[in-house]
Amino acid sequence: MNARIDVRKTYKLYIGGAFPRSESGHSYEVADSKGKFVANAALASRKDARDAVVAARKAFGGWSGRTAYNRAQILYRIAEVMEDRRPQFVQATQQSEGLSAAKADKVVDEAIDRLVWYAGWADKITQVVGNANPVAGPFFNLSTPEPTGVVAVLAPQESSLLGLVSVVAPAIVTGNTVVVVSSYDRPLPAVTFSEVLATSDVPGGVVNILTGSAATIGPWLASHMDVNAIDLTGIAGETALATDLEVAAADNLKRVRRAPAAEPDWTLDPGLEPMTAFLEIKTVWHPIGV
Repeated sequence: MNARIDVRKTYKLYIGGAFPRSESGHSYEVADSKGKFVANAALASRKDARDAVVAARKAFGGWSGRTAYNRAQILYRIAEVMEDRRPQFVQATQQSEGLSAAKADKVVDEAIDRLVWYAGWADKITQVVGNANPVAGPFFNLSTPEPTGVVAVLAPQESSLLGLVSVVAPAIVTGNTVVVVSSYDRPLPAVTFSEVLATSDVPGGVVNILTGSAATIGPWLASHMDVNAIDLTGIAGETALATDLEVAAADNLKRVRRAPAAEPDWTLDPGLEPMTAFLEIKTVWHPIGV
């Protein structure tokens, strides 16, 4: 019997709900934690980043206009589909992060639970951070949170699944759309996640995933005038790069979630900050008795 030749996969980008190849035509080799070749991943170009921003902007109006309850339903649906595809996520996490099957299974549990947790916050965050303000006069005013817009997210480099979910979910559950740059060395969980998004009722363009280097793609997104905010969590400890991106982001006054000194422990309670980081507060004044 002849030995079977492995069918190697070439993973594509995820832009606007579709899976295009990189405009550059380039890809790079992805190895597992032991250095063994696993697959090829598309190497996103500047044009790909621009296309992803266009798709995110196009999707923003519809996504931010949905009810919070509906966004919760969709995040919960993502968790359901991830649960159905658990073996694939366990394998991808094992390969990428060098974990045992038991530890990889726990990471997948935590990622799914994190999605469910954020889904539960979708229709509650307004009540927690919004309020009726005490004012003196024949009027009242109400402050309510609104999504910032298009958010560029540099995903964590080490925690390729739980970390990814922990930065994407809070941005989209509050009504933002995102352009995500996955972990460079560990992109497989991200591209597997994109396949789940495509079948989970998430409108095309709400989440766009680029594979490639944050050091290369990050400056294009930080300086893009139609990106409203940037999350630098994924370049933890890279002080020089983080500073350069903050400077570039200042051109259009982007909101910036700054890079931590070290990658966080993603198993901890994330709190509300990941959601409030990309919310604007709008205050409306209304006269009384007129």
